[in-house]
Amino acid sequence: MKTFVIALALSALASGAAHAVDLGGQLLKVGSDTTSPPMESVDPATGQVIGFDVDVVNAICAKINCQAEFVTTGWDGIFTALDQGNFDLVASGVSITEERKKAMDFSDAYIVNSQAVLVRVEDQGASLDDFKTKGKKLSAQANTTDAQVAEGVVGKENVVAYDSFSAAIIALKNKDVDGVVINGANAAAYEREFAGELVVGIKDLESDPLGLVFRKGDANVAAFNEGLKMIKDDGTLDQLVDKYWGLK
Repeated sequence: MKTFVIALALSALASGAAHAVDLGGQLLKVGSDTTSPPMESVDPATGQVIGFDVDVVNAICAKINCQAEFVTTGWDGIFTALDQGNFDLVASGVSITEERKKAMDFSDAYIVNSQAVLVRVEDQGASLDDFKTKGKKLSAQANTTDAQVAEGVVGKENVVAYDSFSAAIIALKNKDVDGVVINGANAAAYEREFAGELVVGIKDLESDPLGLVFRKGDANVAAFNEGLKMIKDDGTLDQLVDKYWGLK
């Protein structure tokens, strides 16, 4: 996983902050599409939402005195639900893009994630040029940067976008498409889940910084940025990256 996820050095906050932000134990609801291990998923044994994003948010809350309650929400419509006040922030492996920044506020980035292509085992030797020149089809989850990357590789006409990532996986297994563009942070988990069937064939397509998402003008963005800097400075973020991807 070393080529997939890199801990991102966080920019220093303005000097002069006398002490850490204290949100007074505020309970914050966190929207998340809990179908993307190890970023976030539901533990079948306990029904609890678990994963890297969960641990990051909880670590930040421990620094700035808040509590997080994760709410499982489908990716399609997750930002609309945030805007409507169904929850206070989104933690769901969200790429920071200029287009999204027009409609929502982001925390500072907490990791950089690079896209990969999941293929059938028998096609694991396929190169990026094969996808570009041989009319191969890619799938991805709709309304994601993965879908944008797929279009950049094979052209929009050769991309099939699905409402859910699981539908894209089914299309690959059924040979309706030749590959699925996937967040590198999630790639190894799906490779394990479908061992013997699917494999990560192409790595490091493009890299995206990931951030927590808030409604425009939310004052808690600054508080979370301070907490994020604190867990970077004290080594907590590195420890979490190591826990999930063993980079250290």
